[in-house]
Amino acid sequence: MTRPDLNLLVTLDVLLAEGSVAGAARRLRLSPSAMSRALARLRATTGDPLLVRAGRGLVPTPRALALRGRVGQLVEEAEAALRPAGTVDVRQLVRTFTLRTREGFVETFGPALLARVAREAPGVRLRFVPRPDKDSTPLREGIVDLDTGVVGGTTGPEMRTVALFRDRFLGVVRKGHPLARGKVTPARFAAGRHIVVSRRGLDRGPIDEALEPLGLKREVAAVVDGFATALALARGSDLIATVPGRHTGSLRAGLQSFPLPVPLPEFTVSLLWHPRLDADPGHRWLRGLVRDVCAALR
Repeated sequence: MTRPDLNLLVTLDVLLAEGSVAGAARRLRLSPSAMSRALARLRATTGDPLLVRAGRGLVPTPRALALRGRVGQLVEEAEAALRPAGTVDVRQLVRTFTLRTREGFVETFGPALLARVAREAPGVRLRFVPRPDKDSTPLREGIVDLDTGVVGGTTGPEMRTVALFRDRFLGVVRKGHPLARGKVTPARFAAGRHIVVSRRGLDRGPIDEALEPLGLKREVAAVVDGFATALALARGSDLIATVPGRHTGSLRAGLQSFPLPVPLPEFTVSLLWHPRLDADPGHRWLRGLVRDVCAALR
C-alpha cells in the first residue's frame, strides 16, 4: 500500500479553514494553480471531492466536515512534536534518572545533589548504579541517563562529555599510623604494605612504575576492586591505600591522607551522556545540577 503524503494534512487543514482555493494559496504562499493541483491530489487520496462549488464559492462535503476537527488536531500535534525543546517546569517534573558512578561519588556528592533535587524537583527520583567499566553500551541503549568517570579509549566516540572536576591520588592510612607523622618520603612510602585497587585484579600500576626509577618496590598485601573496600581495610590495619582525593572525600572521614611522594598526573572526572538526550529539557536541567554540585564541593 502506498504511504500517503503527510504534507497534504497541512494543505487540507488550510483549505478547510479558508473554504477557498485562492485564500489557501495566499496563506501557504503558493500559486492558485499549485493549490488546485494539491486539492486534486487530496481528492484522489481521500476518494472524496472535499470542496464542491456552490454558486461563486466552495462548500465542504460531509466527509470534509467530519475531517475538519480531526485534521486540525493532527497538524497541531505534529507541530508541537517538531517544535524545538524549550524549558521545563522542574517542579512539575515526575521522572526517574539513572546515574552510573564509581565508588565514592555518591557518598561525596550524593547528599548535596539529592538536597537540590528535593528542593527544585520533588517529583524527580535518582537511581544510582555502579560503574564497573568504561563501556558506553548502557548509555547507548538508554539503560542509564548519565555516567561519571574518566573518558577513555572504550568511551563511545559519539558520547557528549563535560568536565566535572580535576582529581589526584592520595595516600591514606589510619590515624596513628607511622606515616601519619613526619615527612612521607618515597622510601618510607614503599617500605609499607599496600592495598591496590584494580577492577581487573592487577597488583601493579602507575605507582609501581613511578617507584621503579628510584630503585624502590612496594609490597602489595591486598588487591581489591573498590575504593570503599580499600579504605575499610586501611581503617582497621597498618595497610596503605591509594585513592582519588575528591572522589572519596566522605569515605576518607576519620583517616589520615597525604600527598603521594612520587609524581602521578592529575586526571579529569567527566559527565557523559548520549546525544539523543542532549536537547531534553529535564536531562539538561539535571546535567547542570550535577555540574553545580561538583563545582561547589571543592
